[in-house]
Amino acid sequence: MSTDDWNADIIAQFRENQGHVGGPFEGAPMVLVHHRGRKSGREFVSPMMYLADEQDPDTIYVFASKAGAPTNPDWYYNLTATDHAEIEVGTEKYSVAVSEVTGDKRDKIFNEQAQRYPGFAEYAEKTAGIRTIPVIALRRT
Repeated sequence: MSTDDWNADIIAQFRENQGHVGGPFEGAPMVLVHHRGRKSGREFVSPMMYLADEQDPDTIYVFASKAGAPTNPDWYYNLTATDHAEIEVGTEKYSVAVSEVTGDKRDKIFNEQAQRYPGFAEYAEKTAGIRTIPVIALRRT
């Protein structure tokens, strides 16, 4: 199954089940991030796990892990090329401001995600010495 087909299946499950999906993401907090290709101008939807900010209910964090690949995912570049996007969480769709989290704050957020979902720790091991997995804050506007 291609990545596009796999994503399409996750997106369909998400929308059919009020934001819940099965398989490897069963029980995990999921978001659909709508973004525009910075080169193509095409609209894309990317399903991803997120971590909710415990102090700010309007902010969630997503992780450009690309399953531990040596390069960042295309969606990362599309989001960081702009300052806004739309997301779907559960049955709600809304606009968000986009910003990259860096330094100690990034490390704290990523480590929390890796503690909750050990796959993220594995991704960090795969990218060690190659790249630091970016953390993106998405804040409701």
